Amino acid sequence: MTTELALTVDELLSTTRSVRKRLDLDRPVPRELLVECIQLAIQAPNSCNAQRTRFLIVQEPHIRARLAELYRRSYADYAKGDFRAGNLLTGDTAWDDAQQRIETSTDHLCENLHRVPVLVIPCQQVDPGDERSREAQAVLWGSAVPAAWSFCLAARSRGLGTTWTTLHLRHEKEAAAILNIPYDTVQQVALIPVAYTKGTDFKPAYRLPVEEIITFIADVEVP
Repeated sequence: MTTELALTVDELLSTTRSVRKRLDLDRPVPRELLVECIQLAIQAPNSCNAQRTRFLIVQEPHIRARLAELYRRSYADYAKGDFRAGNLLTGDTAWDDAQQRIETSTDHLCENLHRVPVLVIPCQQVDPGDERSREAQAVLWGSAVPAAWSFCLAARSRGLGTTWTTLHLRHEKEAAAILNIPYDTVQQVALIPVAYTKGTDFKPAYRLPVEEIITFIADVEVP
């Protein structure tokens, strides 16, 4: 089943992009390939080996369409706000160009989400009515997110593109009804569109210089 790309570990980590405009909307993704990616994903570390992370795979067109409609409703609100890629400009040409590309690609995904052949929704099992502390929430998310990102890495290595989205969570209860899952005990983490990509030649993205985002605590004057 597997046809892996010849990527080094560093290449895999630096070129697993949010793919939107280059998703092949017409090519089916075999169920066996998705299972293979999840088989790798669940090897990610999880708190106390509780293994509460679950993956929902949506391939049925009518369910994809209903989830896409929830996403579009949220996207319409997002598009009116200040915190969208096209508004986060700095005057730096490389940065601003990247933001504008993100803007057009997110618009494209919103318009075509229903056509993406697979939507993967990572979830985590929670206790009903549990008002979790920040520490407890960190435990839950710290178990689900590594597995979900490992899925994205495994998909990339097999010629699939993904992008991490969360906008549908503004209507999570409606999404739970569409998916026929209990809202009180199953928390959705993200909605990840999955498809084969048009070409596999992805490159590292523009990022701030690493020196700007690292602080060695030993260099900080302690009060």
